[in-house]
Amino acid sequence: MSLLHHSQFFTTVNHFKDLPTANFPEVAFAGRSNAGKSSAINVLCNQKRLAFSSNTPGRTQHINYFTVGRREETYGYLVDLPGYGYAQTPRDVKDHWNRLLSQYLEEHSQIKGLVLMLDIRRGFTDLDRQMVSWFAPLAKPIHVLLTKSDKVTRNIAHQTLFKVKAELKDMAGDWGTAQLFSSSNRVGLEEATEVISNWIMSDPVNAHRLEQPAP
Repeated sequence: MSLLHHSQFFTTVNHFKDLPTANFPEVAFAGRSNAGKSSAINVLCNQKRLAFSSNTPGRTQHINYFTVGRREETYGYLVDLPGYGYAQTPRDVKDHWNRLLSQYLEEHSQIKGLVLMLDIRRGFTDLDRQMVSWFAPLAKPIHVLLTKSDKVTRNIAHQTLFKVKAELKDMAGDWGTAQLFSSSNRVGLEEATEVISNWIMSDPVNAHRLEQPAP
């Protein structure tokens, strides 16, 4: 069983000062509104409604934390960041999100990696590039999930993956990786699970657990 299948909701945060202070590794999930972020978290954790998925873009307006662990032990957190890019979001709310996201990504030392969701039909947008620009200077891994890959042909999917990898290389160097992903037909599920689990379990706080039997 995947380590992520033991995830549970932990807390919701709307201000940087209220972030959890425990020294557990965190994996952040980011992406435009309707890029499939909540659906991806749910399928990775093998749960239907762990992360709230709304038909209304911009509905998720806070940072949501989920614990990863087993037998009452916490190994780390999955962190669902507010979706960005919804045109009808009020300006003051957008400004708050931008400040919160940039401060979280640039200053929160517990982050071990960023999972960035891109709708494969759109590829990189300017807001996605801004997200990478906030994170890349930290020299920590960025893993792009090209979501909804089932919505395009295989040829287009691989062409888009090639382009995204090239652009990510320019922005993040060797810290950036990318893959195809689909929540509806579970394309890329094992690859993404392995990347995220390795980020969590390779953190020093979990070093002693690597020698224990897998759950």
